[in-house]
Amino acid sequence: GGVLLLAGDDPGSRWYAQAKAKLGARLGIDVLVEKVPGDATTEALTALLERWNAEPTVHGILVELPLPPQVATATVLAGIAPHKDVDCVCPTNRGRLFAGDEVGLLLPATPQSCIELLESVPCELSGARAVVVGRGETVGRPLAAMLVSRHCTVTICHTRTQNLADVTRQADLLMVAAGRTGLVTAELVGPDMVVVDAGINEVDDALVGDVDFDAVAPIVRAITPVPGGVGTLTTSIIMRNVLQAARKQRETN
Repeated sequence: GGVLLLAGDDPGSRWYAQAKAKLGARLGIDVLVEKVPGDATTEALTALLERWNAEPTVHGILVELPLPPQVATATVLAGIAPHKDVDCVCPTNRGRLFAGDEVGLLLPATPQSCIELLESVPCELSGARAVVVGRGETVGRPLAAMLVSRHCTVTICHTRTQNLADVTRQADLLMVAAGRTGLVTAELVGPDMVVVDAGINEVDDALVGDVDFDAVAPIVRAITPVPGGVGTLTTSIIMRNVLQAARKQRETN
């Protein structure tokens, strides 16, 4: 089974945690959502992880990000045992990912979801111009590394990027993970583009992405919806990673 650490009250994290627990139940995979208060300390969270690392019935460990501001996120993520790290966040696994060493690695679920959605279009990744909007640790940075490993020419954009539209309009593949509602408008896209929206924002009790879907969808070749796109596939990939981790752990024990 898997254990999911949910600290604080971030709406996106809550939604993802609930979706994973529901899917796990449907698949017969035990997923314990461990909710901890928003004022939890780094030491308390690290102690929880140490306990799960040592527990043989826990095959996968996931920490929902972002963690509360007083928590040293890097310290917490470093406390996950690499063989139980089903979202590829601990330094050992992340280092392998950035080095292009993906063989036998449990790949980070949201970036992997983005890649698999691209492959389903289908579109040729090798040689494609990919623009990633967002440089976060959860999606933007690992996704850029994975696209490089698949021979894309990658540009990473962020809040300091000047003339964003000039950059994005050059893309064959536009990957958006900035956490800003309505960031990508019709002016930023072109007709042959494939758009993957990995944003998740809560607006009037509804979940929306970073792309203005109604304005962008008629222009581009393909686009993923929110909800029902990246996030939905991400939960399935997490479950797949838990099963892969469980198999490996049984083989080595």
